[in-house]
Amino acid sequence: MVKSSPTGRRAGLDRADMVTKALELVEAEGPDALTMRRLAAELDVTTTTIYWHVGSRDELITEIIRQQSEQLAARPIKGTTPRQRIMAAATHIWESAVEHRAITSLAHQSGASSLLQHPLEVALAAELEAAGLTGPAAALAQRSILATITGFLVLALRDEASIREDSRSTTLWASTEADLDRSTIDALAAPHDLPKLFEVTLQAVVDSQL
Repeated sequence: MVKSSPTGRRAGLDRADMVTKALELVEAEGPDALTMRRLAAELDVTTTTIYWHVGSRDELITEIIRQQSEQLAARPIKGTTPRQRIMAAATHIWESAVEHRAITSLAHQSGASSLLQHPLEVALAAELEAAGLTGPAAALAQRSILATITGFLVLALRDEASIREDSRSTTLWASTEADLDRSTIDALAAPHDLPKLFEVTLQAVVDSQL
């Protein structure tokens, strides 16, 4: 084991190491697992060492989110046409939030969602400008796309287990007595493919802005 220095700092361990370990902890066990005591135990140091390196828990969270944001923004945007690249940039925002839902939740809880998404939003804005949209037109397109993403994230990240069976949309549609065609009711009562629905909706929004 690496020995601690007389100041309480563990030799060979720096701020970046602690932020990386904290990010890994949140990804593995969720935001509630991130305490200074738990992080210290994971790194085999004292809590004083953690505070010395990263400051408060809020400062640590900010660094976690900033690091995650930079990592996500480094992902290349694919596509050969403006439409394809806009779709790719927007889909990246959606997929990143779903794939790293624990970090998404941490950012939401700490009021840092904008910090997490900003580099990805900059990339999307750049693709909109490359497609010929600038000024208010670019802002409208960007906000329309982001509103679509946000709405779908509410569905993707909600805790399905917390919804009572008799309150689920599929259950309510299956038992409805509304004066609608039976095929419509059956289709609405069937489980939906959220990723596919997102793709179709996003395509419609993007096409409406280009």
